[in-house]
Amino acid sequence: MNKWNLIIDVAGCENCNNCVLAAKDELVGNDFPGYSAPHATQGRGVIHIERTVRGAAHMVDAAYVPKMCNHCDDAPCVKAGADGAVKKRDDGIVIIDPIKAQGRRDLVDACPYGAIVWNEPLQLPQSWFFDAHLLDTGAAAPRCVGVCPTQAMEAVKLSDDAMAQRVKAEGLRTLAPEIGTKPRVYYKNLHRSDHCFIAGSVTATVDGRVECLDGAEVALLRAGAKVAGAVTDAFGDFKFDALPRHSGSYLVRISHPDHGVTTRSASIEASSVVLDDLPLSATSA
Repeated sequence: MNKWNLIIDVAGCENCNNCVLAAKDELVGNDFPGYSAPHATQGRGVIHIERTVRGAAHMVDAAYVPKMCNHCDDAPCVKAGADGAVKKRDDGIVIIDPIKAQGRRDLVDACPYGAIVWNEPLQLPQSWFFDAHLLDTGAAAPRCVGVCPTQAMEAVKLSDDAMAQRVKAEGLRTLAPEIGTKPRVYYKNLHRSDHCFIAGSVTATVDGRVECLDGAEVALLRAGAKVAGAVTDAFGDFKFDALPRHSGSYLVRISHPDHGVTTRSASIEASSVVLDDLPLSATSA
């Protein structure tokens, strides 16, 4: 059967927090029997946004990743709440039972993503349950999707095969796939949160003046082989993104038919690398 999935484009999230506030507005103080007891007024909500900042100087990149219950197909919380405290519906949605889960603080720790929050006044674990109460009465999508001004979120109800095709075609990823929980929340451009980049600015002396060099060919080499290529823009800038952390040594080779060639080494460890200005001249080598 078709199952619900959420796709989030990290490149489209501007940290407006509309999704966070919509979840709060929908769930705080509102009782939805069978789905959720009223959520707490204070404390972190069931949707939150995490920021990652990469780079330096004029090449700083800030990425925002909305996080919530992943509605995993092999969810540890479902196993921990096998007595009925947590259930996985046929349409893929995971729901914490607001009655059977009473007092079950252990369920908070069962989630490896930290997506379950503890409602202290009610002594109840709670999560983002995909707004199932709205979907079951005809809504086309959860509220977080509708309030996103950049349309960075998309809810789709597809067969597993159809979803697998989208994952492959669009390069979608899940959080911490090594855990093996099989999340149903997917991300585009997640590399902006968990990968690094090598970037720099190329200049050249033209008529005695140092100017940004547009149109220089830039190659990224690793162990002598070219792994990526780029062309500098009007500001002389280039960037090679989605490089794995701790991937080690690279060589950047820059060439221009009128201004020669230069190379610069770079090493990716835990952080992105922004190279010092790279000057070219007819005598560069």
